[in-house]
Amino acid sequence: METVLRGLSYEACLVYLDDIVIVGKEFNDHLINIRNVLTKLRYAGLKLSLSKCHFFRREVKYLGHIVSSALVQTDPDKTEAVKNWPRPKDVHELRSFLGLSTYYRRFVKGFSMIARPLHRLTEKQQKFTWTPECDEAFDHLKSVLTSAPILAYPEPDRMFILDTDASKEGIGAVLSREVDGKERVIAYFSKSLSKPERNYCVTRKELLAIVKAVEHFHHYLYGRRFLVRTDHASLTWLLNFKFPEGQIARWNQRLQEYDIKIEYRKGSSHGNADSLSRRPCPETCKHCTNAESKYGYEQPMVRLVNISSLPDPDPWSDAGMRESQLEDQDLRPILESLEKAEGRPSWQDMASYGPVTKKYWALWDSLKLHNGVLYRKWESDDGRSFRLQLVVPRSRVENVLEELHSSPSGGHFGVMKTTHKVRERFYWDKLKSDVDKWCRTCSTCTARKGQTPAPVVGCNVTTWELPSKE
Repeated sequence: METVLRGLSYEACLVYLDDIVIVGKEFNDHLINIRNVLTKLRYAGLKLSLSKCHFFRREVKYLGHIVSSALVQTDPDKTEAVKNWPRPKDVHELRSFLGLSTYYRRFVKGFSMIARPLHRLTEKQQKFTWTPECDEAFDHLKSVLTSAPILAYPEPDRMFILDTDASKEGIGAVLSREVDGKERVIAYFSKSLSKPERNYCVTRKELLAIVKAVEHFHHYLYGRRFLVRTDHASLTWLLNFKFPEGQIARWNQRLQEYDIKIEYRKGSSHGNADSLSRRPCPETCKHCTNAESKYGYEQPMVRLVNISSLPDPDPWSDAGMRESQLEDQDLRPILESLEKAEGRPSWQDMASYGPVTKKYWALWDSLKLHNGVLYRKWESDDGRSFRLQLVVPRSRVENVLEELHSSPSGGHFGVMKTTHKVRERFYWDKLKSDVDKWCRTCSTCTARKGQTPAPVVGCNVTTWELPSKE
C-alpha cells in the first residue's frame, strides 16, 4: 500500500498496511485528497469494501485509537476487552494481556512501575506464582487503561514542557503543552530501572530520568526549545557544569544536542511526575564518592582560615579564562573580532598577524563565544553530535596536560588515548604534537617503560679472499 500511494503518504493520507486515513485542512482540500487516493487505488487495480469506508468524518477509529482534529484517545472497544480480561493462568496468557496493555502505555502515567510485578512473572527461569501483589497490579492496570486520559496533539509553534521524576524502582516523564492557559498531556513515558541503576544516588537517578525522557521524545524535542521541570534543585547546574567527567560528562554531551532549559519546581507542585524525594545526594553514595575513595581522600572538614591567605579566584572560571585568552597574542585578535559581531575579517586585515592567528581565522565558522570565553564547535563525521571545545591559550597548555595525563585522574595513558581525552574538552594549535612531546618526556612513563633497547644492526663481515695459484 505504501508503494501504491507513494507521494501522498503524510501529505494527503496516512497508511498502515491496508488501513488508510485521508486528511485535509479544509473541505475542498479533503475532496481533492480523496480523489487522488481513489485514483491511485484504481490504477493499481485495488477494490474497497464500501461497508468499511467512512467519508467526511471529524472523528475516526484508527489503529485502536479515536482520532479527531484536536485530540487522540483510546478506543473504548479495545479498553473494554482489557476491562473484562480474566486473570491469567500461565505465562502465555499473561504475555497476551501485557501485549495489549503495552500498546496503550503512552496513555498511562507510570505504566512500567504499575506493570512491574507482572513483567517479573514473564522473565526466564521465573516460576509462575500469582501473588496478591500481582493481583493488585493486574486490577490497577485494567482500571487505569479503561479510564485513560485524552491526549493533546503536539504543536511545533508551542513550547513543550517535560516533567521528569525518579523513584527507587523506575523513572517517569510527562510531555505536555499549554492550551488556553492549561497544560494538556501529549504523552507519558516510564521505564523500570535495572539493578545497577537502582543503586544510583537520588541525583543520578533524577538526571537519568531527564536523559532517557529526552531521548524517548527526541522526535518531538529535537531542533526546538523546550522546558524541563524537575523537583531536584541540584540539576539546575547541569548545563553550566564546567568540567564534567565520566558518566555525567557522557549524559551532558547527549543533552548538548538539544535547546533545553532546566527549571526547578518544588515537590508539592510536581505531582504530575509523582515526586518522591527532594533530599540532596547522601554522602554515603558509592557513585558520587567513588573518586574520593579511589584516591584516599579524607572526609571534608571545616576549619578557620585567614581570608588574606586565600588564593586568587579560580583561574578556570569564565573570568579567569577570558583574561588568559586576551593575554594570548594569537587569540586576542580573534576574540575581539568575534565580540564586535561584524562578521569574519578579511584576509587583508589578518595579513599582519602571525601564522597561529591565521589558523584560527581559517576556523572562524566553528568558533563561538560563550560567557565571553572562546570555544570551538566540533561536529562528528555523521553530523549527529557536536561538542564545544575550550580554546586553550598557550599559557594554560601545561596545566591541561598535567591534569589529563600526569595527575592521579590522568592515569599516564599513552599518546593516542591522552590525545582523545584532551580533544573531548579542549582545543589549541599543535595540540597533537604537544601531547606527543609531553607523553614521551613524562618521567613517570619513562620509568615504567624502562630503557629503550638499542636497535639491532648488522655486523661487518670480513670479505673472503679468493685463493689463486701461479
